[in-house]
Amino acid sequence: MTDILAIILPVFGLIFLGFFAVKTGILSPSTGEGLSDYVFALAVPALIFRTLSTNSLPNTSPWGYWIAYFAGVAVVWPLAMLLARRVFGRSSQEAVVHGFAAGQSNTVLVGIPLILAAYGEAGAVPLFLLIAIHLPVMMTLGTLNMEATGGISRAGFLRLLRILATHPILLALIAGLIASWLSLSIPETARTIIDGLGASASPVALVAMGITLARYGLKGEIATATTLTFLKLMVHPFAVWILAHFIFGLEPVFTGVAVLFASMPCGINGYLLAARYKTGEAVASGAITISTALSVITVAFWLWVLGVG
Repeated sequence: MTDILAIILPVFGLIFLGFFAVKTGILSPSTGEGLSDYVFALAVPALIFRTLSTNSLPNTSPWGYWIAYFAGVAVVWPLAMLLARRVFGRSSQEAVVHGFAAGQSNTVLVGIPLILAAYGEAGAVPLFLLIAIHLPVMMTLGTLNMEATGGISRAGFLRLLRILATHPILLALIAGLIASWLSLSIPETARTIIDGLGASASPVALVAMGITLARYGLKGEIATATTLTFLKLMVHPFAVWILAHFIFGLEPVFTGVAVLFASMPCGINGYLLAARYKTGEAVASGAITISTALSVITVAFWLWVLGVG
């Protein structure tokens, strides 16, 4: 238990620090936007490029790994939508927000720091192999589901393609894979810059997450947000654990990364999707806040299940 606390307390301590800084007026809520932009545009892309360009990719096919994770998404997404429609009486569009929130993990601001703290360099390649397709798959599904409720528009589809084609994290993934495949040697000066940016990714991301929580907070919808939190923090990782460990028999580090990835709190993209379509903002915001607060307990549980720490 002491080792588990050594993993999670620094992570959630930095989140709390960002939250506390806003609530006490040390930082303004708008600071979070700048820090998040830095993390998404520079720090995490540098970390991803450095990791992939300097590590050998696994010889085994990652298809079983990917299927185990996204089959878990396929459990919680439709279940959340069904509950939204039948239990909470929400519209088709808002039901999509519920499904997206239940399946979309906070990979960058919380997932990367926590998983690397748990598994170190051994978990880096499995982590970024999952990140490589997580964003495109989830954003595509979310956007197409939203557009389908009112008829898929050409403008909406083109907007999605533009977002994916210019996303810094996806570009860094492609560049890192190419550099690894070609065994490119990075000049020392460039390597120092990349290493510095990459090293800042985890602490800055966590502080930015705390600031984001202080900004969004709870806007009602406690029952629905709590339901989504349970699906995200417990049902999703449980489904992935069963599939990865018992069905596909993945290596322990791949199983662990997939389960922890699934156990992350609801991602910010759920709120952004809701805000873009002007539906479900309150429940998305509430799910982010409640799931992040409770994940300090549930992540400790999943680390114990996985035998980490």
